[in-house]
Amino acid sequence: MPASLDSCEPTPQRHAFDQPLPLKSGSAMPAYELMVETYGELDATRSNAVLICHALNASHHVAGTYGDDPKTAGWWDNMVGPGKPVDTRRFFVIGINNLGSCFGSTGPMSVDPATGQPWGSRFPVVTVEDWVDAQARVLDRLGIERLAAVMGGSLGGMQALAWAIRHPQRVAHCVAIASAPALSAQNIAFNEVARRAIVTDPDFHGGNYYAHGVVPRQGLSVARMIGHITYLSDDAMARKFGRSLRGDALNYGWDVDFQIESYLRHQGEKFSGYFDANTYLLLTRALDYFDPAAEYGGDLAAALAPTQARFLLASFTTDWRFSPERSREIVRALLANRREVSYAEIASPHGHDAFLMDEPHYHDVVRAYFDRIAQQLPAAAAAAVPTGETR
Repeated sequence: MPASLDSCEPTPQRHAFDQPLPLKSGSAMPAYELMVETYGELDATRSNAVLICHALNASHHVAGTYGDDPKTAGWWDNMVGPGKPVDTRRFFVIGINNLGSCFGSTGPMSVDPATGQPWGSRFPVVTVEDWVDAQARVLDRLGIERLAAVMGGSLGGMQALAWAIRHPQRVAHCVAIASAPALSAQNIAFNEVARRAIVTDPDFHGGNYYAHGVVPRQGLSVARMIGHITYLSDDAMARKFGRSLRGDALNYGWDVDFQIESYLRHQGEKFSGYFDANTYLLLTRALDYFDPAAEYGGDLAAALAPTQARFLLASFTTDWRFSPERSREIVRALLANRREVSYAEIASPHGHDAFLMDEPHYHDVVRAYFDRIAQQLPAAAAAAVPTGETR
C-alpha cells in the first residue's frame, strides 16, 4: 500500500489459495496464487473499495510506478491515482492479475504440483466468470463485502458486467468501458486467426515449448500484429502513418516498405518478448466464451435481471472492434430491467485503444461519475452531519 495518499507506489502482493476453484467448464483449479496490488487506503467502513479488472495483455499493476522509474507506470496510470478520475485519495483501488495470466498469477508457465512440470497446454480453460469468482475470494480475504465500484475496459468491462450478474449484492456501481455483451462472429474470427498463428509455429510444440527451451515467437508476434490492427481505427492509422515509407523509395521485395509495416512488426516482436503464448490462447478463448445471454436463449435483459448495481457505460465512435452499438445493447437491456444507467458515447479518433488514452471528455465523464460515488460513501455522509448531531 502507498506510503501516503498523495503517492501511488504499489507493492505487489501474492495471495495463495489452497481451496480448489470450481470452473465453468466443470473442472476445477487446484491450489493457485493470484498477484494483487492495492492503492489508497480502505476506510473504516470498508465501503470505498474499487476493483479494476484488466484487459487481455495487462496485469495487476494498474497504476503508479515501481520506484522512480516512469517506464514502470501501470497500464491505467492516467485513470487511477491521486487527483485522477479514480482518485486514490478517496478510493481503495484493487488490481488483480487473472488466473491463467503470465504476470505472477498461476498460469501455464507455473508448475503443476501433480507433475512437477509446467502446466503448458494442460492448464484448464478459464472463463470471465471463473476470474470473477477468483477475484471474489481475494475480496473475502481483504474483508471487503461490497465494492463501491467494479470497473474495466474491453475484456475488463466484461468482467465488470459478470460481477454485477454473479455477485449483485456485492457491487454498488458497475463501470464498463469499450466493452460488449458478447463477441461478434468477426471478433471470434480475428481471435481464431491469431491463435492459429501461434499453434502452427514450429516452436509451439503443442503448447509444451517450455520443455524445449524455445518460445513460438513468430506466431505470437503475428497474433499481436493481428490484434493490434483491430485496436486502431482507420483514421488513426492514416493520421499516424498514412502511406509513409520507411526509406526513400520502394524496395520491390518482401521486406518492410511502409512505416505501418515497421510499426506492426515492432509491436509484435516486443510483445513476443514478454507475453506467454499459452496465456494468449487462454485469454482470447475467455473472450470468445463470454456470453451471459446464452443461458437465457439470447435474451440479454433476462441475463442482466439479477443485477442491482447502478451503471456507467462508455464507448468510442471509431471503435469498430467493440462498437458503440454493443454498449447500447447493454444499455437497452439494463433499462428493460429499470436499472439506473448512465451512457456516454465519446467522439475519438483512436479506435478501441481510446479507453487507455487521455481523452478529456472521457476522463471528465469518469471523474464526474466517481465524484458521485464518493459523495454516496458512508464516510462522506458522516462528514456532512453538522457538529453536535449523530447519525
